[in-house]
Amino acid sequence: MNNPDHEGRDLALLRLYNGPESADATATAGKTYYTRSGLPSSMSRSALVGNVTAMLEDAGFTVSDRCAIRPKSFDVAARRGENLLLVKILGNIDAFTEATGHEMRRLGTYLEATPLVIGLRSRDEDLKPDVVYFRHGVPVLSPDTAYNLFIEGVPPLIYAAPGGLYVNIDGDVLADERKDREWSLGRLAGELGVSRRTVSKYEDGMNASVEIAMALEELFDASLTSPVDVLDGAEEVHDADPTPEAPDADPDDEVIVATLTRAGFRVHPTVRSPFKAVSRDDGDGVVLTGHSEFTEAAEKRARIMSSIGDVARTRSVYFVDRARREAVEGTALVEREELAEMREAEELRDMIRERAEREAV
Repeated sequence: MNNPDHEGRDLALLRLYNGPESADATATAGKTYYTRSGLPSSMSRSALVGNVTAMLEDAGFTVSDRCAIRPKSFDVAARRGENLLLVKILGNIDAFTEATGHEMRRLGTYLEATPLVIGLRSRDEDLKPDVVYFRHGVPVLSPDTAYNLFIEGVPPLIYAAPGGLYVNIDGDVLADERKDREWSLGRLAGELGVSRRTVSKYEDGMNASVEIAMALEELFDASLTSPVDVLDGAEEVHDADPTPEAPDADPDDEVIVATLTRAGFRVHPTVRSPFKAVSRDDGDGVVLTGHSEFTEAAEKRARIMSSIGDVARTRSVYFVDRARREAVEGTALVEREELAEMREAEELRDMIRERAEREAV
């Protein structure tokens, strides 16, 4: 007798061979957005970002305003409960550069967030559904995979790595199933067409190809695979390098960085973000930091920082030579001379909070 749970777990494996469902669109809570099979290759990137944003909102995420300025390493920040995502959305994931990947991973560390790419294709091939890919240490999902994970609550079982597609095998369950059958390592190896040593490695936790995983589940009629934990960085299937080192501060930012450091902040410069740095004080308060002349472009950047800060649960501050107001939405405006007079992180923290709160009244 077939186990319904087992059948559900097999679905992700079978879809790789049978193809995704043919539905062109999905309607949820009055909104319509498209999964991969319904997204034309000619769709503009702006429309793609809109579709993915709608899907995240329907999944219960609070989503920031789009980072519609350059440079930018991510398009939106999204939070659901304690899970914070920094999402880059691309038609072709080959456009995702190493420098952008490094920046997203650093920001993931600073903001306790998961960097994630959602894309349609690589080269001329669509990304497969229910498969996790990687680019420069960042997990990559197709819209179908993201929909299944965030809307349906079905995490992917399969990940791409050099040599093909693989799944996590629960070695303890496999060993128990084999022993319940009173099969030797050699007997199972013969059924699979692999060596005894390979079977032993599966039971010790080595991952297996999709073909082997399907063969095992058919032999034992049991769920032997475990999902890829995308929200934890998929570390169980991907040995990521250490977080890339932070870049040096831009020469124009050195005075601001030195002043913040003297006031007790640890300053992490950025190069591809809507803010110039992520600053953290000893009380673990996190502040998104920007600075420039207060122009129309600076005001737009400050608004985006405010939106990201609301989602990431951080404060934001923009340092200017002369300020005509106290804040732009939730981003406090602080003049350089005011910053230079500060000696404690608490002084700046209080000023940022007070100005942002007065702006909100």
